[in-house]
Amino acid sequence: MADKPILYGPDGQPIRREVLTVEIAGPTITGVRSPITGYPGDGLNPRRLASLLREADEGEPLRYLELAEQIEERDLHYAGVLGTRKRSVAQLDIQVDAASDDPLHVQQADMIRDWLTRDELEDELFNMLDAIGKGWSFTEIVWDTSTGQWWPKRLEWRDPRWFRPARHDGTTPLLRGDMGDTPLSPFKFICAVIRAKSGLPIRSGLARLAAWNWMFKAFTQRDWAIFTQTFGQPVRVGKYPSGATPKDKDTLMRAVANIAGDCAAIIPESMLLEFIESKNVGQGSDLYEKRADWLDRQTSKAVLGQTATTDAVTGGLGSGKEHRQVQEDIERADAKTLSSILNRDLVRSWIDLEHGPQQKYPRLRIGRNEEVDIAKMSDSLAKLVPVGLKVQMSEVRDRLGFSDPDPKAELLLPPSVAPAAPPPAAPALQAERPAVRARDAVDELVDDTEALAAPAAEDMIDTVRDLVERAGSLDEVRAGLLALSPKMPDDRFAEAMRMALVMAELMGRADVAGD
Repeated sequence: MADKPILYGPDGQPIRREVLTVEIAGPTITGVRSPITGYPGDGLNPRRLASLLREADEGEPLRYLELAEQIEERDLHYAGVLGTRKRSVAQLDIQVDAASDDPLHVQQADMIRDWLTRDELEDELFNMLDAIGKGWSFTEIVWDTSTGQWWPKRLEWRDPRWFRPARHDGTTPLLRGDMGDTPLSPFKFICAVIRAKSGLPIRSGLARLAAWNWMFKAFTQRDWAIFTQTFGQPVRVGKYPSGATPKDKDTLMRAVANIAGDCAAIIPESMLLEFIESKNVGQGSDLYEKRADWLDRQTSKAVLGQTATTDAVTGGLGSGKEHRQVQEDIERADAKTLSSILNRDLVRSWIDLEHGPQQKYPRLRIGRNEEVDIAKMSDSLAKLVPVGLKVQMSEVRDRLGFSDPDPKAELLLPPSVAPAAPPPAAPALQAERPAVRARDAVDELVDDTEALAAPAAEDMIDTVRDLVERAGSLDEVRAGLLALSPKMPDDRFAEAMRMALVMAELMGRADVAGD
């Protein structure tokens, strides 16, 4: 590894390669990077929510990030739509484009393709997409050099609470440490920022948008639970006769209190229990349900851009298809953003460590393969290539989804270039030479026929042209042609036709002899 070129980080300082192979951002039980989290969502109210959001804006996002984690844990709807958005990107196909056809560039692309076959990759991408909710996410690259080459051994997710933005710009991430906050080591981290809106990373995550919705929904659910507990079952009223003793009243009270849970009680015969049902239970319950559903729909719009794929609510004929297109647009945008992040923080760093700085680098592309109309594409190539259009075969294979053939692979070939049939036996070889001579004679006959027929055809055309020029109407042309028919100079033309029939006969015989 000593012969590798010296690499420099953004600060202009040389890269410390020995740091790249060890973990530097793991949890510390007694330090500032504790895995134990707080619960700022407990008893959250508008005043406390506004306060912790201001803290995040001022460069201390700890409580906000803890709240973002709680929202995902406690709001099933938010967790569902956010998980859908992350998983739809994490499971997409990944393609690698070489920087050029240069053998070194092809080797670099193949190296990355080999690494992408790891089973852990989908989970690692899912963790990187945590930035969709929190605004940013951090993944530590643990490099391996045991084989003499640089290799990303693991991509370890790191809790975003262990990082904070620099106060001077609000965007430069710093790693929390016991000795103070430090800039991230180059070539060591994948820093993903996926914005739901423009602005500072800590203010651009979906959790910031969902926090207010979640708080109001929590209020609605609490009130709904109290309402259900109070009016969801009939009110028990116990009646005691006049002159009842305190002991009788205590007995009746115990019966009223216990009958809700036990559904059974013993009371004296002279006492009476009544169950009084509330008349507005259904209407009151619908109010809470509608409010909770409305808040869920707003969350769906913020996360997925639509509601039809999650809430089964459509706005009209065909709207479900349109809503799906909106979700695909968001998926495509997330995939392009994640691709650019990986190209910047992983691919470029890897190539620099292994091969040194390059003029061009391979590129990752995450996304769905575009459906190609093979019939239409084939028809276009069949028309354009013969007239001079130059197309790379590798590009056509990529569009059709075919890989480059291996050198020893069995290939499909068009009929014109199909492998030749086995040579015929010796007697057939002797019969082939006369067939070749007969075919040469036929060719000479074709030439003679063309020479004989050409002047005759020209004379016939000249005769008809003169007749048309002299005629004054179509009737005169018709009468002239009928009168001219027996006198047409067609002797040589008739002779040419007879020779053509002979030629056809000879060509047929030559073909049979050749076969």
